[in-house]
Amino acid sequence: MTCLADNMAYFQEKLNIQKSFDIICRMTMVADHKACFYFIDGFVKDELMEKLIEFFYSITPEDLPEDSAGLSRDAMPYVEVELLDGREEIEANILSGVLCLFIDGYDKCFAIDCRTYPMRSVAEPEKDKVLRGSKDGFVETVVFNTALIRRRIRDPHLVMEMQQAGSCSKTDIVLCYMEDRVDRAFLEEIRNRIQNLQVEALTMNQESLVECLYRRKWFNPFPKVKYTERPDATAASVLEGKIAILVDNSPAAIILPVSIFDIVEEADDFYFPPITGTYLRLNRLFIAILTLLLTPGWILLMQNPEWIPPAFDFIKVEGDIHIPLLFQLLILELGIDGLKLAAINTPNMLTTPLSVIAAIVMGEFAVKSGWFNSETMLYMAFVAVANYTQASYELGYALKFMRIILLVLTAAFNLYGFAAGILLTLLAISCNRTISGKSYLYPLIPFNGKQLARRIFRKRIKSGE
Repeated sequence: MTCLADNMAYFQEKLNIQKSFDIICRMTMVADHKACFYFIDGFVKDELMEKLIEFFYSITPEDLPEDSAGLSRDAMPYVEVELLDGREEIEANILSGVLCLFIDGYDKCFAIDCRTYPMRSVAEPEKDKVLRGSKDGFVETVVFNTALIRRRIRDPHLVMEMQQAGSCSKTDIVLCYMEDRVDRAFLEEIRNRIQNLQVEALTMNQESLVECLYRRKWFNPFPKVKYTERPDATAASVLEGKIAILVDNSPAAIILPVSIFDIVEEADDFYFPPITGTYLRLNRLFIAILTLLLTPGWILLMQNPEWIPPAFDFIKVEGDIHIPLLFQLLILELGIDGLKLAAINTPNMLTTPLSVIAAIVMGEFAVKSGWFNSETMLYMAFVAVANYTQASYELGYALKFMRIILLVLTAAFNLYGFAAGILLTLLAISCNRTISGKSYLYPLIPFNGKQLARRIFRKRIKSGE
């Protein structure tokens, strides 16, 4: 490592510098020693490079320490400096954007971490909005995300542990936890799983990581982890003893282990007084149950009109039914998802006019043409809007899949199918397990009355808690 020419020959070939325009090798002088910088163009600011080069040109041979440790300690004009001696480690640092300095005659490489990443503003997440509370959110740069959590938890027990995964991508992964509150056995298990990952790259960031961490089968649609883009929600979960996993290039934190009661919680529950927070929580739970049972229950009543009380005769279909109600509802289930995909890919300037056209075509004209009855349009419109009461996309789609199964069973087997669909949904929830292997319904199963009351009712925060 002491010969600059040997180091340059190795890294010139290893990093394909002749072919890659953005990997820069910059020669300079440090006192009377030849030196060179390796860095990625775009990760290091020009002003900083100019100041570093100016500083090293100004050093005299008398001021230059003879050993690498002394030079790093006494003559490096930057805060984050690390000494490296393994070529593979140096290569990984260069490709990660770290500025690496080689000086002829010194046995170690000086890794100067002065990276700056292109990033968007720390704005409130589009999906995790709140009526009251902080308006900041995670971004794609993991260092900024850890800073947002540190800002909220000023405790020495808060640990930000760095890991890497992916033989090609070498993706940075941060385990965030409270050292005095975390389940140490589960933490060690997660750490070992990350370290033993045999993948080339985490192409889908946090989703790829979760699928690697959860080794059981994925037939159950109910979510195994909670995703959040809110630093305040992440900090609150960490203080409860949970682990937050931050993945570089992803604006969402992974919270685990979580039960279904953790997943349905939202920040707004805690930004309002206890009575309001309790109302919001119970309302969200009621609407979730209603979105699951509304259309299957209506199908059941349409198949058994004698069960409808006289006061509710208005729910019956008045017009002619050209297409069976089951197929109308299934077509609308698929059509609503198609409209969601179209809205995501629609340019902003066309969103309003196309939305108006879609509303007219899917509404009035669809009913007049005989494809759909107005009642099916009404109930599916409610279900489509009500799905957004859940902050978790995964939970919303799990309820959707269960609702479709419930619809088909009810149409095929009447009351027995309806009962079987509800039982299947309850089994899917109760048989689901968290990543730690514990009950998905805790504190309901196993039963803990005090904790269950805290999950359902928003309690007032008392001094000392």
